[in-house]
Amino acid sequence: MHVFKVTGMSCSHCVRAITTALQALDAAAQVEVDLEAGEVRVESQLSSAEVVAALAEEGFAAQPA
Repeated sequence: MHVFKVTGMSCSHCVRAITTALQALDAAAQVEVDLEAGEVRVESQLSSAEVVAALAEEGFAAQPA
């Protein structure tokens, strides 16, 4: 499980955008978004760099927690 600190998340649309972007790269990815904590947890075959890049494409700044 990878955990990332993500800035710019504020609503359910953000949750859907993040989940959709990551599952487009790995359909089996398990994605948990905690808006209050500003964290995204990802269980996936994707590397940390791939997750950060996918989140950046959606407009979110992310770094491994």
